[in-house]
Amino acid sequence: MGRHYPELPVVGVGGIVLAGDQVLLVKRGAEPSKGIWSIPGGAVEVGESLAQACAREVLEETALQVSVGPMVEVIERILRDPTGRVEYHYVLIDFLCFCQPLEPRAGDDAAAAVWAGLDTLDGYTLTHDTKRVILKAARLAQATESSSDFGGDVC
Repeated sequence: MGRHYPELPVVGVGGIVLAGDQVLLVKRGAEPSKGIWSIPGGAVEVGESLAQACAREVLEETALQVSVGPMVEVIERILRDPTGRVEYHYVLIDFLCFCQPLEPRAGDDAAAAVWAGLDTLDGYTLTHDTKRVILKAARLAQATESSSDFGGDVC
C-alpha cells in the first residue's frame, strides 16, 4: 500500500525528544511537508510495536537512541490535493522520549536535525499542530520528572 493517494490511512509515530528547554526537530526531506520542521517520526512497519517504531524512526532520522515514554497525543492528518482527493492520510501517535543529550545527525528522509529552544519554536516553519504537541509534551515531562514515574531522566 502506498502512502501517496492511499487506500487506507497510514499509522505513524513521532518522538518528542526533550533536553532541558530544547526539543529535537527534523527538517522534512520528502513529501508530504518537504522543507518543513517537525518531530522525528514515520510509518509503523508490520510486526513492530508503536514504541519500537518510534525508537527506530528517531534513530534513523537523527542517529540518537531513545527510550520511549508515555503517549502524548494522537493526531489525524488528512491532506487533500487541489481537486479535493485525499493525497495523504496519517494517524500519528506522538510519544515523549528520553535519551542522552548528544548532537543529532540527519539521516533517512530528514534533511536536517537540530535542538531548538522551546522559546524559539516560532522561528521555525513547523508542521500543523507541532508546536502545540511539543509544549504539551514539555508539560508532561515536567510532571514526569517530579513524580519519577518512568525512572529515567529526560535528556
